[in-house]
Amino acid sequence: MEANTRSTGRLPAAFLTPGSSSFMDFLGEHQPEMLPGNRQLPPVEGVIEAPHGTTIVAVTFPGGVVLAGDRRATMGNMIAQRDIEKVFPADEYSAVGIAGTAGLAVEMVKLFQLELEHFEKVEGAQLSLEGKANRLSTMIRSNLGMAMQGLAVVPLFAGYDVDRGRGRIFSYDVTGGRSEERNYATTGSGSVFARGAMKKLFRDDLTEEQATTLVVQALYDAADDDSATGGPDVARRIYPIITVITEDGFRRLGEDEAAELAASVLQARLEQPDGPRAALL
Repeated sequence: MEANTRSTGRLPAAFLTPGSSSFMDFLGEHQPEMLPGNRQLPPVEGVIEAPHGTTIVAVTFPGGVVLAGDRRATMGNMIAQRDIEKVFPADEYSAVGIAGTAGLAVEMVKLFQLELEHFEKVEGAQLSLEGKANRLSTMIRSNLGMAMQGLAVVPLFAGYDVDRGRGRIFSYDVTGGRSEERNYATTGSGSVFARGAMKKLFRDDLTEEQATTLVVQALYDAADDDSATGGPDVARRIYPIITVITEDGFRRLGEDEAAELAASVLQARLEQPDGPRAALL
């Protein structure tokens, strides 16, 4: 038996051979067909119809960063799913919010989680937050072929930088181009409307509670003007996914917390349907 196929115990030799700290490099060497970017799609005419996730928002505050997303997935002019999850922990101090083709995006997030875990196990240390952002950029770039066929994935990455002691946000384009955003960022079909809301409400001295309220206000405004973005659904008890990342790590708000935030925003909107206004100087 050749050396590269020899195994010890139950694990193939490939798992016991020293190599790169990148799980993507490992997969590309031993099973390249498992990488999303290496898959060949059958020839099709026009854009492929698949469920798409929509609006993701993020905002920094002095203690960290908040990343949140609505729960709607659409396929053309139809609602494909009302309670999809679009925000996931990447590791202890970072998270990813997905917009774009839902199936590919979820798969990319799972691969990204493995990438960070693999690096930590091999190197015995965590990547810097900027290093994590760069790894995600490489993964998005590898999906460019799919993106050209209409299956784009455009995430928002946020985390707490333990070296700098603050929250940071990174946005991407379909080619893997990465930009660090100051204060707040949005992506997805309702991003323009959400960004407008965040622009008028953001302050440098937001508390954690104010930051979580701000993202709900932004998602509400996005849902008000973008049919692909879903607002809080009180009847079905479907609320935005809201995550907070601080020096204590990643935390997702429980359903009761999210419901309470949504209720407070909805109650205020009964008096001000267009939402709170920025203070005039």
